Amino acid sequence: MNSGITDTTPKRRDKLCIIAEILEIAKEGSLKTQIMYKANLSFTQLNDYLKFMLKTTLLKKFAKRGKDVYAATEKGIDFLQRHCELTELLKENENGKNGVKIPPQKLLKNN
Repeated sequence: MNSGITDTTPKRRDKLCIIAEILEIAKEGSLKTQIMYKANLSFTQLNDYLKFMLKTTLLKKFAKRGKDVYAATEKGIDFLQRHCELTELLKENENGKNGVKIPPQKLLKNN
């Protein structure tokens, strides 16, 4: 047993995290299979995310040498930047539960 590992439960990614990961992979343009393997998604999951991201214009699809290429749009890059900023903000407070920054108690009380 490795005593250095304290948490052996698998970490689940939320949907926003997966969207950000797809955008990071597709920044410069990627094929569907590249996104699927790098983001560790099933074919069905990938198709659902790509459909949603194309509909919301976070991604664009274009043909290159007869193959469909997916690339992050300006809106997608903006989403990715904001996601990174929020993730960093939540990690800043080392005393917060699970890395989440907890506001001071006086701000949580209703006046």
